[in-house]
Amino acid sequence: MIELDDLTVKLPGFAVQNVSLRVAPGEFFALLGPTGSGKTVILESIAGLVHVTGGRIRLAARDITRYPPERRRIGIVYQDYALFPHLTVMENICYGLRYFDLDMQQARQRINHLVDMLGLQAIVHRRPLHLSGGEKQRACLARALSINPSVLLLDEPLSALDPNFREDIRRVLKQLHGELGITFMMVTHDFSEALYLADRVGVIRNGRMEQVGSTEDVFLRPANPFVAEFVGMKNLFAAEVSDRKVAFGGLNCPMPGPVSCDQGILALRPEDIVLQHEDSFGGEYVRFSGVIEQIVPAGLWHEISVRCRDACFKTVMDRKTLMAQRYNEGDAVFLGFRTESVRVF
Repeated sequence: MIELDDLTVKLPGFAVQNVSLRVAPGEFFALLGPTGSGKTVILESIAGLVHVTGGRIRLAARDITRYPPERRRIGIVYQDYALFPHLTVMENICYGLRYFDLDMQQARQRINHLVDMLGLQAIVHRRPLHLSGGEKQRACLARALSINPSVLLLDEPLSALDPNFREDIRRVLKQLHGELGITFMMVTHDFSEALYLADRVGVIRNGRMEQVGSTEDVFLRPANPFVAEFVGMKNLFAAEVSDRKVAFGGLNCPMPGPVSCDQGILALRPEDIVLQHEDSFGGEYVRFSGVIEQIVPAGLWHEISVRCRDACFKTVMDRKTLMAQRYNEGDAVFLGFRTESVRVF
C-alpha cells in the first residue's frame, strides 16, 4: 500500500536519508524513534506536506511523490488536534469534503456512521474550546476519515492526552482499524503504544532507519544497542566475548552456543531478571549474588537496582510482590536470568 524507495528529505540542519519501507494494505504500522529523529518528516512526506529531495513515494503502486496533498486521498491526525476553533465539531468533520469529488449522500452516511462509532453524537454542535482532549482527538479522527482515505496517518495522537483519555483513544484506534480495514501508519516515541496497536514497527534514528520488523521481533530481538535501549532493555553492559562465555562488570555469563559480536555489548530486559532472597534457581538460570542499591516506584511497578560487583542490574517488580517478599534497599539478594534472554551485539 505505502512504498518508500530511498526517500530523502533535506531540511535546514537535518535530513531524512535513503529511507526504504513497505507498509502492506490494511496493516497497522508504527514508526518509532526519539524526538527529532525524523518520524514526522516521513509522515508529512507521505501526506505531501514537505518537499521530497530524492526517492519515490508510492501509494497502491501509484507514484504520488509530486502529487499535491489533496490528490493523495490520505487522512492525517496531529497530536495538537488542529481543529478550526470557529467551527463546530460537525463543521470540522465535514471540512475536507469540499476538496474531493465525492457522492455527498454516501459521504453523509459515512460521517453519521463515524459520529456514532466515535461517540460524538452529543458534541457535534460544540466548538473545540468546549471539548476535552479525548473529544478533540475523536473529532480529529472523524475529520480525517470523512474523506474515505485509503491510508490514515497518525502523528503521536496520544501524547497530548492524560492517561484516562489515552487509554480511551487507544481502544478507539484499535476498533477503527479492525472495523474499517484501512492502512494505519502511526508515529510515536512510546513503544508500549506500538506493542498494543501495531502489527509491525520501524525504528528510526537521526533520519535513518535502524530496524523494521514485527512488533514482537523488534521487542525481543533488537538489531543493535540503540534499538535495544529504545525498546526497554535497560541493562546494557560493555562485554568481552570468548567462545561460549561473555564477561562483563567482573562477572561471567556462560552461553549455550558460540557467540559472535561486533560492538561488545550485552543487553538484557529488566522483566527477564528474577530476584530471590535465597539461591534456589534451577540449573537453566545464570545467577549472581548482589545487593539492592535502590528501589524506585514507577506507577504500578517498582524499578529495583541490584549491584553485582561492577555491574548494576535493573529489574522490575509489582508492588504486591515487593511488599509480600519484603525487599528493601541494602538487602543481600540473588538474581537470575535465562541465557536465551541475553542479547549480545
